[in-house]
Amino acid sequence: MDPLDDFDRRTVMHDDRTFAVYVAGDGPAVLVLPEMPGITPDVARIARWVRDAGLSAWVPSHVGVDGADPSMERTIESMGSPCVRREFEAFATGAGSPMVGWLRHLAGVAHAECGGPGVGVIGMCFTGNFALAMAIDPTVLAPVMSQPSLPLDDPAGTFIADDDLVAIRARLDRDDVEVRAYRFEGDTYCQAARFDALSSALGDRFRPTVLPDDAAGEVGWVGVPHSVVTTSLVDEHGELTAAVRDEIIEFFATSLGIPAI
Repeated sequence: MDPLDDFDRRTVMHDDRTFAVYVAGDGPAVLVLPEMPGITPDVARIARWVRDAGLSAWVPSHVGVDGADPSMERTIESMGSPCVRREFEAFATGAGSPMVGWLRHLAGVAHAECGGPGVGVIGMCFTGNFALAMAIDPTVLAPVMSQPSLPLDDPAGTFIADDDLVAIRARLDRDDVEVRAYRFEGDTYCQAARFDALSSALGDRFRPTVLPDDAAGEVGWVGVPHSVVTTSLVDEHGELTAAVRDEIIEFFATSLGIPAI
């Protein structure tokens, strides 16, 4: 267990629901959207790197046990939550996911408190697509998709309605914003076809990076190189995953107007 005791645990209301959010640091805000099964120690680690770069990390808690190690059992349990199923189904059908509305609200709350020109956001695995969906909001200046994995049954799917992709592209062009995206070459959950589809929809606003499989450290229970900045990241000088981590932090810092460390 990671006690998360260096974070300030808060509650934020939205649409008559109360959500827990862990906040650490000062400076412009970056939303760190946990992958399944929730705020694992590795998710907390990337949030701490954001904090240490002079930014404030905002980590919403949606599922799972906050601070617990990941496992297949915890992930399956998290995905089976009726709340999570409802959010994903609404997002996939273009019905307007309550989760996206909540995350946009949280971005506004974080921006109002932390100041700066806007906010950054990183989504990972099951939340990777949410980072792109949030990019329609002019508050979001630095969206990052790490191994966006939905839909699982369509490698070329984007999980975002075509009309929404058009609107997102228009907003990116209007405000000169780019989307960074990362995956491992052999990742079976986020395949090349998905990045091809996103490149087709977003053009040069989509900046993909594909890492070789041998750059991954641990693969965890998923069994393939997958979690670029969490489980599979090797935090050592000269490692490609550490360089990607540094690139993402610099992207946040530069986009949000602070000197990169």
